[in-house]
Amino acid sequence: MDALTFANMTAAVQASDGRWYVLEQAGRVMTFREGDPSATVFLDIRDRVTSGGETGLLGIALAPDFDQSGVFFLDYTRGGPLRTQISSFTSDRLVASKASEVVVLEIAQPYANHNGGQLAFGPDGYLYIAMGDGGSGGDPQRNGQNKNVLLGKILRIDVRDRTRYAVPRDNPFAAGGGRGEIWAYGLRNPWRFSFDGTTLWAADVGQNLYEEIDIIVKGGNYGWNVMEASSCYNASQCDRTGLVLPVTEYGRSGGCSVTGGYVYRGTQADLDGIYFFADYCSGRVWGLRYAAGRTVAIAQVATTGFSVASFAQDRAGNVYILQYAAAGGIYRITR
Repeated sequence: MDALTFANMTAAVQASDGRWYVLEQAGRVMTFREGDPSATVFLDIRDRVTSGGETGLLGIALAPDFDQSGVFFLDYTRGGPLRTQISSFTSDRLVASKASEVVVLEIAQPYANHNGGQLAFGPDGYLYIAMGDGGSGGDPQRNGQNKNVLLGKILRIDVRDRTRYAVPRDNPFAAGGGRGEIWAYGLRNPWRFSFDGTTLWAADVGQNLYEEIDIIVKGGNYGWNVMEASSCYNASQCDRTGLVLPVTEYGRSGGCSVTGGYVYRGTQADLDGIYFFADYCSGRVWGLRYAAGRTVAIAQVATTGFSVASFAQDRAGNVYILQYAAAGGIYRITR
């Protein structure tokens, strides 16, 4: 977008009036409109954010009534001890009130990596949250398969009262059998998810061999750490019964850390319906078509030459790539 750059971007969202809000990992939210010569500070919580490596300010979601209320939610890591905080804030849409923060949900982090961090409101009005397995390597605490913890999951909560959350009654374990907040489980480090209508796409970062793209369904078990993508993890055989397999995966020849994107619904008809995703390490970008419950086409469409930390989508359905760098740019996907 023109010459605007940002420091180590982790996310960007656009409000219905066209204004953008961009996360910088260290703890700033910047805002601008297309055509602005510079961005301004919307919120600065660097004094509250523990940042570096996979920690930091990782996710933002504007409340469905943001145009009227100015309410938004952030996902960030905070130290002493290390934990993920999901907090709500208020704003006038140009500047946010730092003093307005209310911590809605707090989740202890046993290690500094695999924090997930994506936030988004679904078409149902509920807030979805991506949580990694807690870190280290190989999920030593077995959090991915443990339905009594919130790590290694996609969560779904009701935050219409921004000061606290409720568990939706139709969540898969709301009536028992696991934590009520859980929507799906068996994930290692879901790094960026997105909705295309009611379809929920997610990228899950692999351990040593495979990166995967999933379609998230209610109550789905995505296999970690029984499986890494569609292969057994640390075993020659494993029981795949009841596990949801990826819609696609790639090995180390493609990169080392998948970054999930969006399904294109913008102004270029030939791109309509393509799900774009990338690899953080290699900078490669792929496009995938999915129909009738299967992947019908997939191809590498670009090599960016930089680390792709995240994607964004505007209100018109166009898709953007976010460059992770000290002065990273935002690039629109075109033919």
